[in-house]
Amino acid sequence: MGYSNFKPTIWSKHIQHELGKTLVFKNDCDYKYEGEVGKGKKVKILGVGKPTVGDYTGQKIGAPETVADTSVYLEIAQAKFFNFQVDDVDKAQATEGLMSALMEEATRALAEEADSFCAKDMALNCGVTSASLKVDTKAKAKDAIDKAFTKLWAEGVKFNDKVTIYITPWFYNLFKDHLIESKTDNDKLIAKGIIGTYNNAKVKMTNNIFNDSTDDCMIIKTSKAYAFASGIQDTEAYRPEELFSDAVKGLSTYGGKMVRPKEAYCIKAHE
Repeated sequence: MGYSNFKPTIWSKHIQHELGKTLVFKNDCDYKYEGEVGKGKKVKILGVGKPTVGDYTGQKIGAPETVADTSVYLEIAQAKFFNFQVDDVDKAQATEGLMSALMEEATRALAEEADSFCAKDMALNCGVTSASLKVDTKAKAKDAIDKAFTKLWAEGVKFNDKVTIYITPWFYNLFKDHLIESKTDNDKLIAKGIIGTYNNAKVKMTNNIFNDSTDDCMIIKTSKAYAFASGIQDTEAYRPEELFSDAVKGLSTYGGKMVRPKEAYCIKAHE
């Protein structure tokens, strides 16, 4: 917009916002490594295997075992930015709130990018991934979820661990009759994307689920399975040198890592 817009136009004080996606994946990550990383850095997350247990017979037990190293690296490899301006002429005609509304949209867009990154990275690095499933009945939806839990429990995930199920809207329509709806603080839970529970796990519906061009990759995981850390979260207001406008730019850097793949299961399904 520019000088041609400088006319007696009334700008409404009611600014329309784009519909945002429900952010769920990033919220349920393990953040304990956040303070150890920054721009261009990576942190080595130490992991050790399980020592072998043998039968003692009173004889020599041999040389000590070297236990396998299962360490992984969490790298801050993602960098996203926004950079927009508001022309002085438009600003003069607009009611107060235009810049803050644009900032809100930009911030939310960055958050959606991070959530989609987590969804894809989780889907590609789960310990177990199902075969491609055609899920078109309530029974098939429940069976897919139950098989995932059976596998996770077999790997040591406990019934009282913090587990979250992430499903798409179409899968929710098939599975919703099996959910136990939360009876207290329901509005607060729904605001966080929680639509019920199943097998003591939170169930969240989102349209940020990763699709591999054939299947939606729905995730069931513990709260410690995936680690996420931010490097830089920065915004800067400035005046472009050759323009009569106010501008704002923002940068977000982050990274994630599946650190406990045995605690994450991916259901690949389509309608």
